[in-house]
Amino acid sequence: MNISVLGSGGWGTALALLLLKNGHTVTLWSYQEEESANLREKRENPVLPGVALPGELGLTADLSCVKGCAVVVLATPSFAVRSTARQVKPLLDPGAVVVSVSKGVEKDTSLTLTEAIGQELGGAHPIVALSGPSHAEEVGRGVPTAVVAASQDKAAAMLVQDVFMSPCFRVYTSDDVVGVELGAALKNVIALCAGVCDGLGLGDNTKAMLMSRGLTEIARLGEAMGGRKETFAGLAGVGDLIVTCTSMHSRNRRCGILIGKGTPAEQAVKEIGMVVEGYYAAATAKTLADKLGVEMPITTAAYQVLYEGKDPKTVVTELMTRDKKHESEESWV
Repeated sequence: MNISVLGSGGWGTALALLLLKNGHTVTLWSYQEEESANLREKRENPVLPGVALPGELGLTADLSCVKGCAVVVLATPSFAVRSTARQVKPLLDPGAVVVSVSKGVEKDTSLTLTEAIGQELGGAHPIVALSGPSHAEEVGRGVPTAVVAASQDKAAAMLVQDVFMSPCFRVYTSDDVVGVELGAALKNVIALCAGVCDGLGLGDNTKAMLMSRGLTEIARLGEAMGGRKETFAGLAGVGDLIVTCTSMHSRNRRCGILIGKGTPAEQAVKEIGMVVEGYYAAATAKTLADKLGVEMPITTAAYQVLYEGKDPKTVVTELMTRDKKHESEESWV
């Protein structure tokens, strides 16, 4: 099968290699010709050191590479997903399946990324969200990984499952697109907070508390937006949350560590050198929570630290001294 992967960051590159090993004809597209030329020359992506790019992998900066492809993978940063979908629309073959592997919520519209893609493509193509606990650094090396392919189009989800499935990459299907995408986007906020806890020198107890209550917040907002609670207990929810909060592969966690150690948020984002999705997702999540009347104290605290310059130590104290609550937020029976 002919497949194009749009976006030659670590994640796009890792997936392109996976698809190539699965026997597909794969082209990896870069936004800039300079970047593509560098990949062609060195046959290695600097963000995946030690992972060779085989000669059979096509490398280009020409979007016409999507012509003749049955599957097109969108692996750009979240802020570029809509514009990329708009550009490829007239180039896509009829019936081509578009796979969104980026994680985030669109900043200006608060739409999920598949919703943004759908607006641009006008319903002409099946869209699948692929997400789960999957660091590019490990997928690129063939480390066993499992993810979820979510779509309202069952046939499209199953096609993506077949195309990506391998002995080291297991794919489950789901029809809860909202739940899968929100889990992917909002866990970045919690991972950033986990990094702040590490930077402050707090302990394992603190991180476990943060992750547990953070997942509660994510599920609460997800349900309010139409997602299913059980999705957040799966790979795209708690699975992705665990890996992003605990691994140094996570740029969100690394950014949080810098903030916890006293680096101003904007400077910390710049020092990471790559897109820190949790920084932007915190603002979008707060907007959605305010709009829908959903209580998200950790997300609100993250927003205060990231955008209002509030001291993380003060925020921790305020979170710990909130009013008493029932854990499941239900009345006694």
